[in-house]
Amino acid sequence: MRRAAMTKSAHTEAEDNVSAELTVAAPAATVFAVLADPTTHAAIDGTGWVQESVDRAPLTEAGQLFRMDMYHPNHPNGNYQVVNKVQVLELPRAIGWLTGSRDDSGELEFGGWIWRYDLVPLGPDETEVALTYDWSAVPQSIREYIQFPPFGPEHLTNSLRHLAEVVAGR
Repeated sequence: MRRAAMTKSAHTEAEDNVSAELTVAAPAATVFAVLADPTTHAAIDGTGWVQESVDRAPLTEAGQLFRMDMYHPNHPNGNYQVVNKVQVLELPRAIGWLTGSRDDSGELEFGGWIWRYDLVPLGPDETEVALTYDWSAVPQSIREYIQFPPFGPEHLTNSLRHLAEVVAGR
């Protein structure tokens, strides 16, 4: 197993988004393949909220939906499920998704926040990965009961470090 090399790590905060960057010792295609595999997302998550992927098929196109089982102690049910919708899929440069859920009638609703990974090859075996959590489209009605971001900025850096570890294990 290769050791995950992390030569650069930083995070920035803006009014309605937070991002972090990390250089990963792997080709962009390898990093992208890990991100496009929903079964890796629990291992990548820096909060421990993502429990398991319900849908195991790789992410291959914009508009694709994939579900995740989640846990958060402040959620009314503790355990819950999110439905993500792929918004960006540009192999091997960018992948991102909106997070939502089904309401009581089964209708799909999205809260307005998106997770996005941008990959920049730095050579044949090194990729700069930027992770951005953007909540600029979250309506005021949701902002009244959810604080944004719902985690500290270190979450993104932790997620990128976990991503590098998963990639190194491939």
